[in-house]
Amino acid sequence: MGENCKRYGVPFYGASFVPHNALKSSDTDAKKEDEDSGNRPNYVLFAGGGGEGRSGIPNALVISLFDSASNSLSDQPVEKLETGDDLPYRMAVHPGGEGVICSLPKSCRWFEWDPITSDDTIELSLKPSEKVFDKLEDIGQQLAVTFSQDGSLLAVGGEDGTLRVFKWPSMTLILDAPKAHTSVKNLDFSPDGKYLVSVGSGPGRVWDISSSIAKASLSKENDEVFGFCKFSLNGESDPFLYVTAMRDRGGSIVKWNTTTWKRISSKHVVRDPVSAFNVSYDGKLLAIGTIEGDVLILNSSSMKVQTVIKKAHLGVVTSLAFSNDSRALASASLDASARVTIIQETTKNGVNVWIILFIMLLAAVLYYANAKGHFL
Repeated sequence: MGENCKRYGVPFYGASFVPHNALKSSDTDAKKEDEDSGNRPNYVLFAGGGGEGRSGIPNALVISLFDSASNSLSDQPVEKLETGDDLPYRMAVHPGGEGVICSLPKSCRWFEWDPITSDDTIELSLKPSEKVFDKLEDIGQQLAVTFSQDGSLLAVGGEDGTLRVFKWPSMTLILDAPKAHTSVKNLDFSPDGKYLVSVGSGPGRVWDISSSIAKASLSKENDEVFGFCKFSLNGESDPFLYVTAMRDRGGSIVKWNTTTWKRISSKHVVRDPVSAFNVSYDGKLLAIGTIEGDVLILNSSSMKVQTVIKKAHLGVVTSLAFSNDSRALASASLDASARVTIIQETTKNGVNVWIILFIMLLAAVLYYANAKGHFL
């Protein structure tokens, strides 16, 4: 196991990079943000545990520090906040740096960042918030939790098939669909926050937030089973929607037009069942995790696999998260391992940039040597 993969004694279900704005401990820090943007530490949050009972495995939120220069995670957690008998099964980090909301067995709980500044360094920890959201109490296990990109909306999808959307932080309920699916698996907001896509049993559904109704249905083909959904900007026009689909021959990624809500393409990617999925913030990369512990990174334009990390984990990959600059990928597993992979730069065709530079340099050296007569 390399320095970029560590075990912290907790089977993980969730992973996310911590927004840099969570490190602001004062107004002064906010003013210095641009000056220190290149020197800010990279914290990664992992969540999981052994569940209810006396297994001896704690339920906890774990903060680790990632050093991109040495490509290493901290040997020990920076923070390990235990949650008692409640397993933090799903989590969503607020994009504005306010905190993180976790789905527990019967309710959702809000945690706040607690940055501590000493000797010009910032150490990050978490603390349970004093805020209690009554509308998230006693609602059962939520299998999907997500914020809109601007942080003004929160969506939760339950094991019982109920889908709810709230304004944040007022918690005004704006969409309540008790029978959205038999069980909600995954949710994602469109970049502008106008739509929410949900996948679960049956076809996927597209919800219009302003009217609080289902606008479109994402139909399945043959024996497909949808697993994850994620919007992505293509940089020029409307965003795409990606949905993972399992069939008898393995996992595929289906790309959808977000104006007509029709399929654009379907790409078979892997034989093993897909257990985690995400899209980079710049929209250029897709990441897949499998039940065999493999991690694959794809170019979103060509839909070609550019990196395969065999046995990135020894157990099921449960969560994937890109850094805000899209240069690193965090992954988590039930084997209690946490990993961060630095993503190598590639050309549009998926060729490593450093390989190209090496070839160009070698060609220049050979040309110079030949011109000087060293090979005569």
